[in-house]
Amino acid sequence: MVRHPSSFPMSANRPPHWQIGLVLGVGVLAVSTAAVLVRWGVAGLATDSLGMTVGLSIFLASGRLSLAALFLIPQLYTWPWLDLTRQNLRWAVAAGVALAAHFSLWFTSLNYTSVAASTTLVTTTPIWSALVGYLWQRQTLKPRAWVGMAIALGGSALIGTGEPTSAVARNPLLGNALAIAAAWAVSAYFICGQAAQKAGLAIHHYALVAYATAALVLLPLPPLLGFAYTGWPLKLYGAILLLALIPQLVGHTSLNWGVRWLSPTWVTLLVLAEPIAASLFALLLFGEVPTTAVITGGSLVLVGLSVALWPSP
Repeated sequence: MVRHPSSFPMSANRPPHWQIGLVLGVGVLAVSTAAVLVRWGVAGLATDSLGMTVGLSIFLASGRLSLAALFLIPQLYTWPWLDLTRQNLRWAVAAGVALAAHFSLWFTSLNYTSVAASTTLVTTTPIWSALVGYLWQRQTLKPRAWVGMAIALGGSALIGTGEPTSAVARNPLLGNALAIAAAWAVSAYFICGQAAQKAGLAIHHYALVAYATAALVLLPLPPLLGFAYTGWPLKLYGAILLLALIPQLVGHTSLNWGVRWLSPTWVTLLVLAEPIAASLFALLLFGEVPTTAVITGGSLVLVGLSVALWPSP
């Protein structure tokens, strides 16, 4: 079961709880803008094949990560890299590969399903983080955790199979499946990120290595799928810039900083606020009203994850 933050050992360098909570709150709000920025950037763009759709999604992801890495390059000169070792470098690179997979899958899912469904399913990350902890790290899961995860999985199944085809969900089964796969990938990302930082890699160095690795993995792929980097509306490039600045540099860096002090499962529990905020943004900006299946299933997901992961008194 997840331990309460106060049960983690304090150190001279550990920030107070209120500071950790504030940074993570800002991070969650920042990552909640990603789905609507993707939806805004691709609105009105015609992609005539699955390859072009995936290419556009990877272009958004690679552009976001490339800019984020470029913005972090000054740290090469301002912070000595004395903390870099072969072990933590391997973990940071592995996190970058997982991050590349996460964004490719998730951004593609937003072309096929609604913002509410996609963001709810992608935040099932705590289920997969907890299962990995149970199977790989031999962490104990109490009966309440299993009950909660069963409820959350039931809600995910309801979303995955119950959302009808519509103007904002042209292939919901495919889109929802991609969102769940993206949740698996981001679980690996957080677990590897925690391992890199526990092995001594500072957050600013970890972020640069992970973001740059993900960008290098993704950059060659769009041309292979028949997607050109140039000739698109200025709005698309503006969306990439905003994705790099807000959900990536502010959001992901805040969450990665958080897993230095808290377990990945606890941090992903806080990220459960993302689908609520993202759905509200989509409603206000695009008029996307979640279907009954998505609202019901999403409620079950949030309730189940809260039951499973909320710390015992």
